[in-house]
Amino acid sequence: MKTIFAVVLTAIALGASPNILAAESAAHNHSHGSVEPTKLHLNVGKKWATDEPLRQAMNDINQAMAKAIPAIHKNQYGNDDYQALATTISEKVAYAIQNCKLEPQADAMLHLVIADLMEGAETMRGKTSKSRHDGAVQALEALKAYGKYFQHTGWKAAKG
Repeated sequence: MKTIFAVVLTAIALGASPNILAAESAAHNHSHGSVEPTKLHLNVGKKWATDEPLRQAMNDINQAMAKAIPAIHKNQYGNDDYQALATTISEKVAYAIQNCKLEPQADAMLHLVIADLMEGAETMRGKTSKSRHDGAVQALEALKAYGKYFQHTGWKAAKG
């Protein structure tokens, strides 16, 4: 626990957002002791169960992406816009991690979606060698994967 606290304090001192750090820390520590899968798959041919906090967080991320897509396509989405979108994703992921209660196997599958969302958010922040646009594409792909592998009545991933 002290190690995580020290990392968070160091990162905040270097200018990282506390919300992003909370999401990343929770994503790394939100485990049920099983080996993490490396590839998304269905639950014996069926989508994984979700709960209301997860569905709300994913709806919020999906709506933010849908709102951003037209400006992204017109190359009218600036660095500050990408930064704000990345922050929204990180905050919603943190909310989901703190509030959703999935069974362990569904939770393990969700970690793969969350990892892609968070990596996309970091790319949108300009923290990787990829373009910010690539980060938005990665986040969209994570939303599509969520819809393919998780039960969420009425889910339609934002169109890129």
